[in-house]
Amino acid sequence: MERKFAAIMAIDVVGYSAMMADDEIGTLHAVKAQRRTVVEPTIAENGGRIFKLIGDGMLVEFPSAVSAVKSALSVQNIIVEAQDPIRLRIGISMGDVIVDNGDLYGHGVNIAARLEAIAGIGGICVSDVVHQQIRLHALACFTETGDVQVKNIDTPMRVWHWPDTPPSEDAQDTVPKVEKPSIAVLSFENLASSAEQDILCEGIAEEIVTALSKIERIAVMDPASTRVYRNKVPDVRDIGREQNVRYVLKGSVRKQGERLRVIAQLADAKSGQTIFSERYSRQIEDIFDIQDEITREIVSSLQVHLTDGEQARLWASGTRDLEAWERCIRGAELIDNHVKEDTDKGRWLLQEALEIDPSYAVAWCKLGWAHWSDARHNWTSDPMTSLAEAFRAAEQAREIDPSFAEPFALMAMSAMQGGDFAAASDYIDEALERASGQSFVLAIASMVLALCGRPIDALDTIRKAMQLCPIYPDWYRMNLGRNHFLIRDFDAAIKELGELCSSRPDFSPILLLAAYCEAGRREDAIACLRRAQADGQSLSIGGWVRNQAFSDPSIVDGVVVHLRDLGLPD
Repeated sequence: MERKFAAIMAIDVVGYSAMMADDEIGTLHAVKAQRRTVVEPTIAENGGRIFKLIGDGMLVEFPSAVSAVKSALSVQNIIVEAQDPIRLRIGISMGDVIVDNGDLYGHGVNIAARLEAIAGIGGICVSDVVHQQIRLHALACFTETGDVQVKNIDTPMRVWHWPDTPPSEDAQDTVPKVEKPSIAVLSFENLASSAEQDILCEGIAEEIVTALSKIERIAVMDPASTRVYRNKVPDVRDIGREQNVRYVLKGSVRKQGERLRVIAQLADAKSGQTIFSERYSRQIEDIFDIQDEITREIVSSLQVHLTDGEQARLWASGTRDLEAWERCIRGAELIDNHVKEDTDKGRWLLQEALEIDPSYAVAWCKLGWAHWSDARHNWTSDPMTSLAEAFRAAEQAREIDPSFAEPFALMAMSAMQGGDFAAASDYIDEALERASGQSFVLAIASMVLALCGRPIDALDTIRKAMQLCPIYPDWYRMNLGRNHFLIRDFDAAIKELGELCSSRPDFSPILLLAAYCEAGRREDAIACLRRAQADGQSLSIGGWVRNQAFSDPSIVDGVVVHLRDLGLPD
């Protein structure tokens, strides 16, 4: 079936059932007259197509968010000026849809229907992606009302309303604004003189984050965002502001012989007060029990009630063998450096971990990333064999733990690297179903979605990843800038990619150059190119093209046209 991106509008008559009960014939004539004289002509003027009539409502497809919002504003203003008693609610989303015999299906359609349900009487409710598309066109003033949870949509959504009115009381699908308990878990302080114990301290914190990330009702910051506090003693209130969290967990570790002493403290980042403080003195092999107990204390303190499925996922540990666990942590850290020598060392450690515990799903997945890196960075003479090895490792991890999101992300990246974009898209959807609280997986998903031709979904996903990792790595921002470029929001792309290139002079400015050209700012593109060349960057069209993996080759072709115009060599 064909897929495409579209702006979707959902329209519904306010109080239709009550009006029909009062005057069935009169209401039917009035609704039809309004549809014929106001709604349908306005939709047609703005390039819209009604693809489904549902009782008193309809679903409409538009070529852009701007045309959809223009149409919605015109309809609502005409109804007000005419003092028409038939009032409408309108919701507008933008996303990936499936085309089947002229009808449209998919997430974008579902979201539009949910937004319509929370629009005010005579109002319009749009998704954050739609608002990003229209904000520079000064169509009207929309007011952000924060993140809301809507029926049958797993994650909270940021929405915008016009006019500045709250959702109506009779909207059946709304619930109060979501206030998830949010927490930052800091690396535990190493109280021993041995640097080898740093791995132990990092590992305890990361295992607690991994466990808490499996609970959809808790927002857990990614360890990549909290590493900036390593070897520092910041005030928990400062951490709360910087990480946008309500709670902070910190602790310390001292290992003496085979004895382990761990202190864990959970603090309220708003008041700075300690909620609980526990001291654990156990044998070293009891470290997994300590991690489980700390996690239970957090869940209890935050008053989070778990489903049976969450209970099962939360207390299931990747391994109970200390040696396998330590090797996996050290190996994964080395692979994350993206240096060939470190990746080789990391692979050797992960293979040792799997010899100790062959059922260690995390170790299988990290081993797969090592093979994927070999193929991605051309560290091997046979990249396809390395991709096959990565895929097999991911499959092994998936078989051991089907609820584990990261193997699906690895399978998606491996399939995409091998040119199978359809499979990559399917695998990444599987990852997203399992990864609501895992920033790394969400960021990987954003990359895959963008390259597979789903930039609207990619933009929404990278924003969620950034919320869970407020101090995020540069490649998150690259994802964000690329997604803005792909949805043709060139001003936003220039902002994100421009700031990234300014802070990282070694970062390739190719997409930034193309964004400047698309925005009609050729002189800025030339100045940007000269700065990059002055910083020692050797840029060429062929060098950039060889590293691109877009499913739609026209994207690369369009960028190349601009690069040639700017005089880049082939």
